[in-house]
Amino acid sequence: MKNKILITSALPYANGPIHLGQIAGAYLPGDIYYRYQKLKKRDVIHICGTDENGVPITIEAEGAGKSPQVLVDYYYDNIKDSFERMGIVHDNFSRTSIQLHHKQAQDFFIKVYDKNYIVTKNIKQYYCPHCRRFLADRYIEGTCPYCGCDEARGDQCESCGRWLDPENLISPRCKVCGDTPVLRETKHWYFRLDLLQPELEKWIETKKHWKNNVKKFCRGWFNEGLKPRAITRDLSWGVPVPLKEAKDKVLYVWFDAPIGYISSTIEWASKIGEPDLWKDYWLNPETRLIHFIGKDNIVFHAMVWPAMLIAHGDYILPSEIPANEFLNLKGAKFSTSRRRAIWLHEVLDTIEPDLLRYALSVNLPENKDTDFDWDDFQNKVNNELANILGNFVNRTISFISRSYSSKVPGAHDLKDEDKYMLEFLLKTKNNMEEKIEGFELKKGIKALMELAKKANRYFDKTKPWENIKKNKDKCSRTINTCIQIVDGLATLMEPYLPFTSRKILKMLDINKNEWDSIGRPRIPENKEMGKIEILFKKVENETIKIEKEKLGIEELKMADIISIEDFSKVEMKVATIESAEKVENAQKLTKMIVDIGGEKRQIIAGIAEFYEPEELVGKSIIVVTNLTPAKIRGIESNGMLLAATKGNDLVLLTIDKEIDPGAKVS
Repeated sequence: MKNKILITSALPYANGPIHLGQIAGAYLPGDIYYRYQKLKKRDVIHICGTDENGVPITIEAEGAGKSPQVLVDYYYDNIKDSFERMGIVHDNFSRTSIQLHHKQAQDFFIKVYDKNYIVTKNIKQYYCPHCRRFLADRYIEGTCPYCGCDEARGDQCESCGRWLDPENLISPRCKVCGDTPVLRETKHWYFRLDLLQPELEKWIETKKHWKNNVKKFCRGWFNEGLKPRAITRDLSWGVPVPLKEAKDKVLYVWFDAPIGYISSTIEWASKIGEPDLWKDYWLNPETRLIHFIGKDNIVFHAMVWPAMLIAHGDYILPSEIPANEFLNLKGAKFSTSRRRAIWLHEVLDTIEPDLLRYALSVNLPENKDTDFDWDDFQNKVNNELANILGNFVNRTISFISRSYSSKVPGAHDLKDEDKYMLEFLLKTKNNMEEKIEGFELKKGIKALMELAKKANRYFDKTKPWENIKKNKDKCSRTINTCIQIVDGLATLMEPYLPFTSRKILKMLDINKNEWDSIGRPRIPENKEMGKIEILFKKVENETIKIEKEKLGIEELKMADIISIEDFSKVEMKVATIESAEKVENAQKLTKMIVDIGGEKRQIIAGIAEFYEPEELVGKSIIVVTNLTPAKIRGIESNGMLLAATKGNDLVLLTIDKEIDPGAKVS
């Protein structure tokens, strides 16, 4: 029953594919830690699944013209496949739309309700007259009252991380139609966080070793005083509230989602034929419960979820919440809902998973936001993985193949330089243990690379290519030492680079890695090596160029050129602006109807600061016409205008002679 480790990674919403920001924030760290614990032969399980309830799902489904069930079925398969291709291992990957989870969430609600931690309250809630429905918080956007971000949601501001209520927003608008909602009375069920604050605060103060970002965030909320929080929503999709008087209401997704950790563990136990085994983890006070999350989930995992567990009373509380900051893209947060992302499943079509795992591992946003850049990715793969780690492994095994007929030479009477390298291998093992156990995973992979650097220098200094002829004993000692280090590297890298580790084991003709054998040579003299395989292929410039183009935000350098064929793919036509008006509650946006040779299109452009609507009507402008339509503030925009900018000035491109709308620009 003792020394069990239960690892969870935040349940990803099934409203879109997985992107690199999510991988760096929660899923790669969780997988690294899990793989390490498995190598240590500890009793550990890794639990996850897709979050398939709530507003993010219904918004995406409505936009796609599909039912929520069809949407979540598709993204469950997509996300699960992406994780598997990335080498991210779960003992169970469940989903919160299944009946098992619904029952578990409803039972949890009833127990907390019976203990009087849930009460009803009549409130005024935003209602959209245009859409004819009450708006759940994520159906509302507006300006954050704390940081001024103009794209804050009704439940949370992604920019500053503050937890919000819709009525806190400045200039609220319906996310679907863009209209201004009105307040109407309705009834909801509230979780009494205020009653649980004293116990919750006392519990968090015992977590002296937690990351500062987690503790600081919680203290800020405690200083303001926790308040009852609505845990029901007016939706038809989700976990129905198990009360007769709560017809047509579902549990708030952030109440039911973390219960998914429990239901997924129950599902795992049932699948392996031991249906009660989940209790050995969730009901065992000796279990270490570790939640890997991004910082936008701190409020829910460090306060709301523990408060729910305290109120329920049967389950263990989190031991660790190693929340990461954000991995950004060009300085802005990755976003699934806004489709600003590098999608994992697309990248894996052209780039091997371990290349991504390495580039993300050495750039994990553990203590501050970091930025993902394709040029930096190429540099890390080519100059670090290939030139240092790959080079050492391949030169060692290649030397054995060429000079010793693929059989490992013996090592007798090791000298100080040989002993130093084997001692450094053991020192690296101990260093990596300390870093991984302390959730400093970035420092762990850097310690691994430092070992590879030293091993390369050792190889160069001892010059086996010369000593194979003039000092064979020294050459044998060098190569034997190097192959023991290669074996150690294969084990040390398994949490970070599992596919590469497997390749090395195949070349060494060894079945598995053994963490505790590191530092104790396990490759005997005359052991025959397997077939040599190049570990890392360098990333070509063309590959990086293609990945940048997928983003649509490539920064062209002076040396960059494109072909006439590439440029000809852009379709531009003359258009006449028939009407124009400013977009309500958006200072920079103008909505226009343009005539493109008998075809009328609506275009939203950020030109309101430079042109009054009446100035635009009648102008002949240039429009890019073969772009995918986009939604801006919930309003469809089907095309882009061409403009020239310098400093703070912007001028629309027009034509100097009259020509009919629809004429092609070439």
